[in-house]
Amino acid sequence: MSWNWSNVSSLQVNPSQKSPGTEWAARLIPGSGSVDWGKKKPSRGTGASFLTHPTATLPWSSENPSPKLLTPILAKATESEEVERWLGSTVRDYALVILNWILVAQIYLRLQMAFPRMPAFPGALRTSVISPALIGIALLHGVLIQLLNCRNRGHYDEAYRSKERQTLGESVLWGTLVLSAALQLQGGSMLVAATVWSAGLLHFVTLWGSRRAEWDGKQRSLRAIRGVRNVLIVGAGPLGHRIASYLRKHPEMDRSVCGFLDDQKPLGNGVVGRTSNLVELARTAFVDEVILASPHDLDRTLRVINTARQLRLDVKMAPHLFGCEPAGEPERIGTIPLISLHEVKLPVRALRQKRALDIAGAGVALLMLAPVLAVIAILVKVDSPGPFLYKAPRAGRKGRPFQCYKFRTMVRDSDELKEALRKRNQRQGPFFKITNDPRITRVGRFLRRYSLDELPQLWNVLKGEMSMVGPRPHPLDDVCTYAIEHLRRLDVLPGMTGLWQVTARRNPSFQIGVKLDVEYIRSWSVKMDLLILLKTAGAVLRGSGE
Repeated sequence: MSWNWSNVSSLQVNPSQKSPGTEWAARLIPGSGSVDWGKKKPSRGTGASFLTHPTATLPWSSENPSPKLLTPILAKATESEEVERWLGSTVRDYALVILNWILVAQIYLRLQMAFPRMPAFPGALRTSVISPALIGIALLHGVLIQLLNCRNRGHYDEAYRSKERQTLGESVLWGTLVLSAALQLQGGSMLVAATVWSAGLLHFVTLWGSRRAEWDGKQRSLRAIRGVRNVLIVGAGPLGHRIASYLRKHPEMDRSVCGFLDDQKPLGNGVVGRTSNLVELARTAFVDEVILASPHDLDRTLRVINTARQLRLDVKMAPHLFGCEPAGEPERIGTIPLISLHEVKLPVRALRQKRALDIAGAGVALLMLAPVLAVIAILVKVDSPGPFLYKAPRAGRKGRPFQCYKFRTMVRDSDELKEALRKRNQRQGPFFKITNDPRITRVGRFLRRYSLDELPQLWNVLKGEMSMVGPRPHPLDDVCTYAIEHLRRLDVLPGMTGLWQVTARRNPSFQIGVKLDVEYIRSWSVKMDLLILLKTAGAVLRGSGE
């Protein structure tokens, strides 16, 4: 029997019978079991120990689940990030208000110079120097707007955007009204009042524009980091089909429906399994989110919720709560409200840093190594007939295929010869490699020894298909022989190098490699990536490739 990756890829995998528990199928969150790499020497059994002790025992397994010791620390970190974001947005708003007032005052000053009979504006610029009175008026205007603008938090959708725009408009309106009335009581003219209202209009335009730019930037960043989310809908009734139809018609929501789970309706027409199949389907389809479409069986619903939580899946319900407290503000899919019952937080800030490191590292490397790449391309072309680049599909994040680039190190028909050589495979498990592979060319052997054949993958890194560090991408035919628990290594972007490559590169055991990849994902941090890159540079200079 094989599992079909619906809406994810055309690959199929071999299921395996697992012992009770869901740890083997749980979605891996980068850095969810991270440790501090810089302050003290790690002990054996941690992710860091594999960088110096490849034979160390893995600390987590289905029999020995990871302790949740980091929950209070992560909660404080999240609260700290919220405070930083609030301070940043507040400083930005005040800066925009002050700049707007300087612009308005400059325009007023120019008009006053052209028409000397115009009344003086309180705190206006008399010369080219910014007056303290003007800054005071600007700060007062900013304080009034901030006090009246109680920003709502929620999911970024059309309803939230409309509500935030209305709240900001009311805040600017009332803040400008109070300031204008105060200046009028001090003897200001109607022209002064018109200037205040002009500044208020400018405030609304710039503040709303900055919010839109911030939100759009965050959405683009989150989309690049998180990608399209795979969704299972529990319940194939009318409401479930409405949700699925809306998601398919609105790709901007970044959700892909993998199918329905339903214990009553027959399989087919989108129904891919029963609720009891959630564990296997969540892993084989790389599910990120489960939506409960108006369920009515309390016990079955609670089992689904508990299983999804153990699998680290986000859970949303439309619209019953069954005594559970909602996590955050309701989200809407069209006119259908979704209540979030469980939501796994991604380390968005750290993943942005990882992506920035990838772009900077790959970009600089391509520029500096351009002459070397040109020389290698010529040598490959001269050494044997065929293209200098080898392009082949590889399994990327969530099993999605992508074209992986390498310098060609084998003869032109190497893929056709692979099947004939499989009986000589020296690796254990779904991974093919043999010593003295007869398909490798003379130049190819040199390139492999120093890993120079991997340099074109810097372009895959720039495109966002790979990362500098991560589990190595495997051919699609190898991935087809994966057992279900092996799919966990596909929860993140593949990398040019990884923990497996710097600690157990020549180890023939595929299981050891998978454990190292899983440990890397759990213990991931930017510091760990930098350490792996340094060790990779040493391995390349030693010529330890094969």
